Amino acid sequence: MSSTTKTTTANGEKYDGFTDEERGAMKERAKELKRGARRGAKADTESEVLAKIAEMSESDRVIAERLHTLIKANAPVLTSKLWYGMPAYARDGKVVCFFQSAAKFKTRYAVLGFSDEANLDEGAMWPTYFALTELTADVEARIGALVKQAVS
Repeated sequence: MSSTTKTTTANGEKYDGFTDEERGAMKERAKELKRGARRGAKADTESEVLAKIAEMSESDRVIAERLHTLIKANAPVLTSKLWYGMPAYARDGKVVCFFQSAAKFKTRYAVLGFSDEANLDEGAMWPTYFALTELTADVEARIGALVKQAVS
């Protein structure tokens, strides 16, 4: 067996190993770790998160801005930070949830994801990633409840 993985992208191109987007995310994470070591893991880097959100395409930015507000309102204990170049929200330096824009990995929808630090356990199986195409009042209410549960 080969040590590299051959994968087909959404547009049908074949490649070995990591995509340009994946390599970019790894480089962003390395920079974040370097900056974090200088500042301390618990530092709230909200200005960096807001700057990253401001760089997003309009459709992703609208969702990310509202999501940021919802998370901060429903879980004020969480601090903002970048994680693989994505807006993330952490407790004691550990990511609880994050926003992945659709453009990040060229997908058709954005994602709200929760790590294993989130208290979302329900029996033997529960969702941890949610596709987002728009934020309606019902979706916002569900996100608020999920974020509160995640930090409970």
